[in-house]
Amino acid sequence: MNQRPLILLSILLSLTLPACTGTRLPESRNAEHYLREGESMFDRGLFEEAITNWEKVRDSYYSPELNIIAEMKIAEAYYRAEMYPESTAAYEDFLKQHPNHKRVPDAMYNLGLAYYAQVLAPDRDQTATRNAMVTFREFAKRYPNDRGRTEQAKVFADRCEDRLAQHELVVGRYYLNRDNYPAAINRFKSIFVKYPNFYERDEAWYLLGRTYLLNGQKEQAVEAFNTLYKQFPVSRFILDAQKTMEKYY
Repeated sequence: MNQRPLILLSILLSLTLPACTGTRLPESRNAEHYLREGESMFDRGLFEEAITNWEKVRDSYYSPELNIIAEMKIAEAYYRAEMYPESTAAYEDFLKQHPNHKRVPDAMYNLGLAYYAQVLAPDRDQTATRNAMVTFREFAKRYPNDRGRTEQAKVFADRCEDRLAQHELVVGRYYLNRDNYPAAINRFKSIFVKYPNFYERDEAWYLLGRTYLLNGQKEQAVEAFNTLYKQFPVSRFILDAQKTMEKYY
């Protein structure tokens, strides 16, 4: 009996047997796979791993819309990972690349949040504060019908404005304490021009009046103190102003 056909049949059976037992070929890892994988990582709080997967989606050029989804997700993941400079860079790049996309409002508002997360104390650099204020104001201007976020954007912008005014107050005090009265005067006066709604204007008027007195400008000092009395009749700085006048006038 010829055994050759039997041997060939055995080989064929051995090759097809794994398919019968449930073994599958590895799934093709396309852009959609990495998108799902990134979402899984994101949900587990593994933000950097999520970013790695979404970068593969973005760089695959699988489809323009899928790339856009990945770009927005990357920016959000950076924000959630508290990698705020990276988040702002990602949102800024999105706005430059897709200025007319329907998700521009989302990107702009989130860009403001990412800048706001980088706002520093009044005695530190205020670049992020200015960027946040400009971004939120632009959002409120462009999307007035986005009521919830527009109102919140205005609140954030006002907070930024107060922080910038506080910075001017800190710098003014710095010059005052070093007897550089003209520089201090310029800083205090700029507050009323740039930030007319600053909630600590009473302190600014007091410090301006005091600096005028130290600089020998008594008439200007009286005018500054009178403004303090009129605008803030219950301010805690009124008594200080009276004592300062008694001492130097």
